[in-house]
Amino acid sequence: MSFSLIQTALELGLTGGLTVLALYLSYSMLNVCDLSTDGCFTMGATVGAVVAISGHPLLSIPAAMAAGVLSGFIVAVLQTRMGIESLLAGIIVNTAWYSINIAIMGNASLLNMNRTETVFTMLKDCLKDTPFPDSYRLIIAIAAVTVVILFLSFFLRTRLGLAIRATGNNPDMVSSSSVDPAFTTTVGLCVSNSFTALSGCLLAQSQKSVNIDIGSGMVTIALASLLIGQVLFTKGGITLKAIGAIVGSVIFRLVYTLALRFQMPAYMLKLVSSVIVIIAISGPYFKSRIPLMKRRAELRGRENA
Repeated sequence: MSFSLIQTALELGLTGGLTVLALYLSYSMLNVCDLSTDGCFTMGATVGAVVAISGHPLLSIPAAMAAGVLSGFIVAVLQTRMGIESLLAGIIVNTAWYSINIAIMGNASLLNMNRTETVFTMLKDCLKDTPFPDSYRLIIAIAAVTVVILFLSFFLRTRLGLAIRATGNNPDMVSSSSVDPAFTTTVGLCVSNSFTALSGCLLAQSQKSVNIDIGSGMVTIALASLLIGQVLFTKGGITLKAIGAIVGSVIFRLVYTLALRFQMPAYMLKLVSSVIVIIAISGPYFKSRIPLMKRRAELRGRENA
């Protein structure tokens, strides 16, 4: 595998890793399966692209994250204030965002950013006389992931962060402690969706285009990456598990890269994603069954003897 392919896998893995960190907060910590991820990812991409095209590349980052906060808030309101199940709330919002994202893009399904100044082109210009002129995508991805991991490490140790973690473990206990679980759920989903939108924004600006289907399948990819990271990093604190989520995202992208390297048709990549998810989910179960299987094999061996 060439260095350029490895670098591309790292760039995509780190950029997509922001969505994995979002699921780490909502799925692992808050115990909410947010299926609005695909639509929120696309919204971050579209909002960031539109703001950048209008001539404000730096403003595109907070604008995309603000759109993610809005998405998380709506999902949380549907779930906590209207009595809609979290899975259904995510599906409803994800469906609605398809139409809204097309409206944001000006009734188009594709935006071209080849001549648009972005945070990537700005850094590329700064690095053109350095030994790393082609590493601007990787540098931005590493910087974004580092900031988010540091934020999570600090935020989840604050009083509010501890309340969010407690809400995922035992919402009844949180209620008895005079903390509103609806509030902690709302904050958690707003923060996690802001990470998802940031991921979409960076990917769109990195590849210089936005397609309405840019976020298709992101929840599957992110979930698979998160589960891979959990298998590899079973122990450790918040920071180590967040790093594990990023490692899982990079591994997933490397598998994708290998699949493309062996000239696998593009339509087969969805199947690859599904297989990776199955392996990641069933891996811990079969791992726990190995001692029992060994014991049974030993007993059979003794009986045959």
